[in-house]
Amino acid sequence: MNQVALDVLMQGLKVRSIKNDLVFSGSAGTKIDGRNLERALDSVSKKAGIKDITPHTLRRTFATRMAQGGIDIYKIAKLLGHKDIRMTQRYAHHHPESLRDGVQILELGHNLITIEGNREVSNA
Repeated sequence: MNQVALDVLMQGLKVRSIKNDLVFSGSAGTKIDGRNLERALDSVSKKAGIKDITPHTLRRTFATRMAQGGIDIYKIAKLLGHKDIRMTQRYAHHHPESLRDGVQILELGHNLITIEGNREVSNA
């Protein structure tokens, strides 16, 4: 959890009393039913003018933004709770612009080394 999310949750603690270890709970302090969570997400997304959003959409967005931000795919897998990296690869998508820095290194004048025959040649 990042600091911004933690700050929001800590602010929520000041508003209400939490008597369990749940991050989100119903008005009775019990675990939120999955269907109720979907209804709440649907209500909030409609107010925000966002269509077709689900908890699954949020996971995909999280994974994609992490990948586009340069976070290692293994870290993303761990954060999502994936045991198989192939599942994470299905979730995390790169936008073409996020891949640009992979080739820009060739334009930055770095001291890149290439091999010609059996000898190294500096491209600096």
